[in-house]
Amino acid sequence: MESFEQVKKQYTPMIYKIISSLNIFMNKDEFFQIGLIALWEAYERFDPEKGNFTNYAYTFIKGRLLTEMNQSNRHMENTCPVNEEFLDYVEDEFSLCPLEEDILLSYCQAGSLTENQTKWVLYTCLKGFNVKEIAAMEKVSLSAVKNWRTAATDKLRKAIKENKVL
Repeated sequence: MESFEQVKKQYTPMIYKIISSLNIFMNKDEFFQIGLIALWEAYERFDPEKGNFTNYAYTFIKGRLLTEMNQSNRHMENTCPVNEEFLDYVEDEFSLCPLEEDILLSYCQAGSLTENQTKWVLYTCLKGFNVKEIAAMEKVSLSAVKNWRTAATDKLRKAIKENKVL
């Protein structure tokens, strides 16, 4: 059998014909590349004893393009573009809810937390910051924030046991 470069030259019009027959108008270049890959796979897998290469290549390429079309269509059906108007109605998950902050502050008061321990609770629970981020924002060491965390959790556990919280 001839080299793949010769096969590619010979069968490129067939790939374009298959793309046209499947009414593919969007992403033609992408589908052409898929067709070329399918041609190469057909070239690699072909057994001359089993028949004509042209028929085999045509069927192989068309099957691969149909599979890709189905996957692409399924993806398009399952996703939809977002309108900018829609984004105005989406709630920001990091926006503060005053009620949540008030509840956390009441827990901190009931547990007799210091100012820094209260900062740790608010940063962690409301904003989802980790110890490194809190240390960077407060311009303190990592161990200082870890100490705030340890003391705050101990005090809050004690307050819960004594039924000061809840």
